[in-house]
Amino acid sequence: MSKVLRGHAHVYGDNIDTDRIIPGKYTKTLDAQSLAEHVLEDLDPEFRSRMRPGDFVVAGNNFGCGSSREQAPLALQTAGVSAVIARYFARIFFRNAINIGLPVLEIPEHDIAQGDELEADLADGKVYNHTTGKVYQAKPLPEVMLRILQAGGLVNYLREHKTF
Repeated sequence: MSKVLRGHAHVYGDNIDTDRIIPGKYTKTLDAQSLAEHVLEDLDPEFRSRMRPGDFVVAGNNFGCGSSREQAPLALQTAGVSAVIARYFARIFFRNAINIGLPVLEIPEHDIAQGDELEADLADGKVYNHTTGKVYQAKPLPEVMLRILQAGGLVNYLREHKTF
């Protein structure tokens, strides 16, 4: 998978739960655009006005903890977030993100700051910080997860492989 992503960092701390990503009161819809309009609004009311398509959400430990709602990664993806970088992900968020085709990169020792200009190569898991000149190595994703991301999510991957 040779996909390079470019954008700016929107940085948050530890233990950002799915209710902070998309408040539960908005999860009663199947309209992804409606979810995107409210993404991160309780955590960062200015996120939607600052965010540009292709930007990254960057966090500390345990990003996506809490409920197992798939709307959290879907809201981020629909809002235009190209990938989420965190020191550690809650496992259910990690899997839900892969399943909908949202790249997640786990970098335990990153020191990425708000507004840093980033470039991520999903094939080799490297994240280049063009603001500081640092290069980070993400934990490698299994080949099947890379193929799922390349297909645009699990449903597309299964369709391509005619498993249903």
